[in-house]
Amino acid sequence: MFDRPRSGERAILVHLDFPQEDNREELDEFRELTVSAGATPLAVVTGSRRSPHPRYFVGSGKAEEIRDIVKSTEADVVLFNHALSPAQERNLEQLLECRVLDRTGLILDIFAQRAHSHEGKLQVELAQLKHLSTRLVRGWTHLERQKGGIGLRGPGETQLETDRRLVGDRIKRIRKRLEKVHKQRDQGRRHRRRQDAITVSLVGYTNAGKSTLFNRLSGAGVYAEDKLFATLDPTLRRVDIGVDEQIVLADTVGFIRHLPHDLVASFQSTLEETREASLLLHVVDASSDRREENMEQVNLVLAEIGADAVPQIQIFNKIDLLEGASPRIDRDEQGRVRRVWVSAVSGAGIDELRGVLHEVCFQTPVAGSAGGDEPGGEETGFTEAERDIDVEDVRIA
Repeated sequence: MFDRPRSGERAILVHLDFPQEDNREELDEFRELTVSAGATPLAVVTGSRRSPHPRYFVGSGKAEEIRDIVKSTEADVVLFNHALSPAQERNLEQLLECRVLDRTGLILDIFAQRAHSHEGKLQVELAQLKHLSTRLVRGWTHLERQKGGIGLRGPGETQLETDRRLVGDRIKRIRKRLEKVHKQRDQGRRHRRRQDAITVSLVGYTNAGKSTLFNRLSGAGVYAEDKLFATLDPTLRRVDIGVDEQIVLADTVGFIRHLPHDLVASFQSTLEETREASLLLHVVDASSDRREENMEQVNLVLAEIGADAVPQIQIFNKIDLLEGASPRIDRDEQGRVRRVWVSAVSGAGIDELRGVLHEVCFQTPVAGSAGGDEPGGEETGFTEAERDIDVEDVRIA
């Protein structure tokens, strides 16, 4: 047995191709995740299998190949672009003698780095603990030791049992604290409803440009960068879309293919801002070759959190990267807005988007085929405290 290293950023990437659609992942996206986590990719090991190997996931021969690469490159961690079982992680770490992290663990690590607000840190810690609770039997030899010392000898409690109990207690405490924050957010939403405030939520695949669009519309200074999960602590801001007419615009965390279920469960209170919104702006990277697939993944997550019935308009962003593309508004046969083409970086199409928001939120029913008409035409009222809704007041996570 070996003691697992607690640090190190030199990584070996492992990616396998499977015939089953459910097990397929994108290698390019995996590289972006690795860089976003702050790791330095040293080598990429690829292969193909019909199904995962029960012991090593990659098969014994491929596992030996990875071990040789780890030794020759002196890598600190091996990252798998797949979900590994606790037993597979343990077996791989014993063979490779270095830290092994699967796709879920990598995403959790990125979220841990990005969380800045109090609630966001609690939500990420909750997801990490839930993920860790099934992986306590790992490479640490101290987990098998009995408590010792005067008065503690005998049947006692193993270190593993102690760790499990401590993790369980911490999860309970975090959930209680999140319940309090959840009640505060519910109170804020009820207040906005009493004020007839219309909430529009930005959703989309990670790195689609949501935060840049949010800054362009609201004038806020939300952090935005060309990398996955650049922002994790979305914010709400008032946005003027007409004379004395405003909406509350919410920036949300980006989605990704196979978003870890522990994260979705931990961010339920956060994602209620999306579920309770009057309208969703589905921001799409129009320049991406995988835009249709990414849109499908976002809609799957929306369905998982119960937001698939909220009216939605697609915002095709980054048209500045498409040759010959220009701002435009696409409508269906009934004349309802379905898609707006914009560039959040250059500002092209932003005026058209403001006009669409004014039309949908104040002149016509927000609901399309999903149903649920929204009130319009009334002036939106805000209290003094809502005029600059900040991260610490109603920050999403």
